[in-house]
Amino acid sequence: TTLGTGRYGHPTQNRAISLREAALIQSFPKGYKFGHDRISLRLAARHIGNAVPVLLGRAIGRSIKQHLAEIA
Repeated sequence: TTLGTGRYGHPTQNRAISLREAALIQSFPKGYKFGHDRISLRLAARHIGNAVPVLLGRAIGRSIKQHLAEIA
């Protein structure tokens, strides 16, 4: 994979990060499977790029839950 077109460089190696590395940065679980069957790399990249990081989503959800409990 080459750098450019929205790809990010690996911090210590002269290459772009892989889709799996990008998914890990977005806090997808290590063994997460994109789609039920095999999907294109382009579609997997779109899923990763458009995702709200899992851990961020969890933190937002907990914050909303806490807020709702306080006003109830």
